[in-house]
Amino acid sequence: MKPIIRTERHKDVLAIITENPPVNALSQQVRQGLKESIVQALEDDSIKAIVIRCDGQTFFAGADITEFGKPSIGPILSETLDVIEAAEKPVVAAVHGTALGGGCEVALACHYRVGVPSAKLGLPEVKLGLIPGAAGTQRLPRLVGVENALSIIVGGAPILAEKALEIGLLDAIVGEDSLAADSIAFARAQIAKPIKRSSEGVAHQDGIKNPDLFDEFRTKNARGLRGFEAQNAALNAVKAATEMPYNEGVKKERELFLELMQSTQSKAMRHYFFAERAAGKIDNVDPSLPLIPVKKVGVIGAGTMGGGIAMNFLSSGIPVTILEMQQNALDHGTSIMRKNYERTSRKGRITVEQVEQALGLLTQTLDYKDLADCDLVIEAVYESMDVKKQVFGKIDKVVKQGAILASNTSYLNVDEIAQATKRPGYVLGLHFFSPANIMKLLEIVRGAETRDDVLLTCMQLSKTIGKVAVVAGVCDGFIGNRMLSPRQQQATALILEGANYWDVDDVLLEFGFPMGPFQMADLAGIDIGWHRDPFKVSTIREALCSAERFGQKSGKGFYDYDEARNRAPSEEVKAIIGDFAAKEGHKQRTISKEEIRERLLYPMVNEGAKILEEGMAQCASDIDVVWINGYGWPLQTGGPMLWADTVGLKTVVAGLNTHNLPICDYLSSKAESGETFN
Repeated sequence: MKPIIRTERHKDVLAIITENPPVNALSQQVRQGLKESIVQALEDDSIKAIVIRCDGQTFFAGADITEFGKPSIGPILSETLDVIEAAEKPVVAAVHGTALGGGCEVALACHYRVGVPSAKLGLPEVKLGLIPGAAGTQRLPRLVGVENALSIIVGGAPILAEKALEIGLLDAIVGEDSLAADSIAFARAQIAKPIKRSSEGVAHQDGIKNPDLFDEFRTKNARGLRGFEAQNAALNAVKAATEMPYNEGVKKERELFLELMQSTQSKAMRHYFFAERAAGKIDNVDPSLPLIPVKKVGVIGAGTMGGGIAMNFLSSGIPVTILEMQQNALDHGTSIMRKNYERTSRKGRITVEQVEQALGLLTQTLDYKDLADCDLVIEAVYESMDVKKQVFGKIDKVVKQGAILASNTSYLNVDEIAQATKRPGYVLGLHFFSPANIMKLLEIVRGAETRDDVLLTCMQLSKTIGKVAVVAGVCDGFIGNRMLSPRQQQATALILEGANYWDVDDVLLEFGFPMGPFQMADLAGIDIGWHRDPFKVSTIREALCSAERFGQKSGKGFYDYDEARNRAPSEEVKAIIGDFAAKEGHKQRTISKEEIRERLLYPMVNEGAKILEEGMAQCASDIDVVWINGYGWPLQTGGPMLWADTVGLKTVVAGLNTHNLPICDYLSSKAESGETFN
């Protein structure tokens, strides 16, 4: 068996090389091997410098996640890193791929760091509800300064090699294909020079001289910090680097790390980490099945959804043919796509050349026959069963056999749509979320006859275009919209019974959602689906439309908006709701925020339980993935089903009973037996 750690001698430089596929995780064997190899190198007088690098696709990409939740077996990472940093011979980290989390902390403990141009470095622990636990919050600010350290540690996003070099996290960028040789040469050049230890750096003086940096960062990033324990702990840990000696700061970091490790938030965020990975596995499908090559995609409809869907594939280098019925609609849709790309370019996220490369892969057409050679065709037309069946009947006749036909429907029966073709096995739902070029969620709807290779191909393709995909069964609204429906029903019922609609929104904002149901309605447009007859008023939304309150775009919807789109409750809307309540005989009463929260969220849990009971989702964690990625459910709670587990299913059932709301057998039996969903 090949050893995980080996050494190579290059005259007076020793290379310590790790190969622990797939991502060179810092397992106990790796930590032990690194420590022993360093000690041996230090004891050998003929070795004058040391290089730490990895074989395979990446440098150490982080901790060994299989060790999460298990008793720690020494040496812990910080012990190994202290041995590295204390070395009296220069130690160089040679970085390729990603140096994330513990991997970045390894690099920080080395005296020098070199990387290839494509390398990325970062400390993303906050995304698991944690902070770096091996002195990363103390070494990094001393190396690159407080301002840069806060961005990396509290923000959690990795930085590119070029940026790392600019701020001092890397000492040199070396050849993409010559890392091994270049790192040896770099290490040899450091022999006999004074040792540079990150823990002894002085770059954190920016935070000592200007302690207001921390409050300024907190104010600037208030939205991202709100409700997240780890981000706030990370900020406090970096602040400790400016207030305490290094060793005391390390103790403070460890204290904060251990508190977070036991926190409900971190457990929830770690649950999500594993849930997202589990969602990519499809029950009862052989993962080794040959995939259907998808080299060209067709999109029917150049509207908001169709254009956004097309952009996903274009940005991934896959040619797209987009079809519309009229030239003006086609021109308008593709012009919006260009504007979206150019807006992204102005923000510096892509280059002008990349904009043109993507749009250069786009073919426009008014003729179905031009879709004939596509490997995948996605329909994104009006949400009408009759219209969709007509479209599928047409594409079935012209598109080559063996191609996949997909509907972007958000509610309709995919099996019924499939029957409009002679290839139901090649039909499935691909439900993108708006705006489709930005939102990460993709519901892959598995029809009764959908072939395994079709399903597997689309799951793999979702990764290619940067989506988080979840398999759903065929039912009204699939997973996400099906669970949204009872929440919307309760939101309407609450305001008719006397709750202020802004209180309903505020309850969800306080819970951690980016917006409440009435804010969402204003943002989307209250007139979506409106029949356009101002004299036909049977719902609150129809009454608002009749009053020309269409939402943010018209400056008034449920709320009144100023020029900066700041919202304020409307007396006119309050009166409209009061009139409806009186007509329907609802007695007005004061409703507590606790009742609002329970009536909005508990019915969602019940609907999620029904989805599991019916087999419409593979597991409870898939539901969590859907709601976190598609509907803004707060990540720090782990998703609706884990949140229900956390508050207790008996508590959920009791709340539903209190409010005379339905309880499905699956939820009831789970609660009675003391079980959880996850």
